[in-house]
Amino acid sequence: MSDLRRISKITLRIACQCLWLAALVVGLSGMYLLVNFRQTGLLFHNIYLILPAIVALISAAVLLASGGIGCWMSIRDSTVLQAAFVYLLVIVFCLEATASVLSYVNIGKVHSEFEPFWGMFQNYTGDKQDFNSNAVDAIQEEFQCCGVHNYSDWFGTPWFNRTGKIQVPHSCCNITFDTCNGTLDRPGLLYPQGCQAKLEGGWMFVLYFIIISSAVVAVIQVVGLVTAAQLMRDQPLQEYRILDRDSVN
Repeated sequence: MSDLRRISKITLRIACQCLWLAALVVGLSGMYLLVNFRQTGLLFHNIYLILPAIVALISAAVLLASGGIGCWMSIRDSTVLQAAFVYLLVIVFCLEATASVLSYVNIGKVHSEFEPFWGMFQNYTGDKQDFNSNAVDAIQEEFQCCGVHNYSDWFGTPWFNRTGKIQVPHSCCNITFDTCNGTLDRPGLLYPQGCQAKLEGGWMFVLYFIIISSAVVAVIQVVGLVTAAQLMRDQPLQEYRILDRDSVN
């Protein structure tokens, strides 16, 4: 084995391990979006916001497969493995490009999708059996926020007027303060930030992260393709010989 071929196989093995790492990162980002949508899906009119997450999870699975085939190819010389590796990388490139485009398009639509958020607070009843009220409490506790922009948003809700205008929901209480009961005489015990900014910030971060990770994966793919092409070019030719009649018999 020539030194160049040995270096190519080592480079391919490292690139494939990077593909596994990229698959983990891309898969986690897609999973985060799906979990986040499950918690806040009541806010959205359309489910197209989760399309980048679905494409990211599919590309993560293909990345794992391509990384495994690439590592196997670095050990064993096989034209079948080389072809499969190249085809999988092309599929991953198409999936990552699709996820990037969907993420870029959805970045401009995140703010408009959170516009119905105010309506959830207006319909808040505080009843544990009410699905809308439970969703509001869950969002405020999970994301450690209060109101749409801040706790003062509760002042304009029917629930606040019915309760005597003296407190906000207990889910607004900062968990670090055990004495908080939601009353307005100690606003420093409440979460200072509104939920809409936190939710939008979380979604925007993951969408931008998918775009950046797709670019990083593309660089790794180029390294893998170039290395695979080098190995395919240096593939030793099979030796053939003509069998005579006696050897066949």
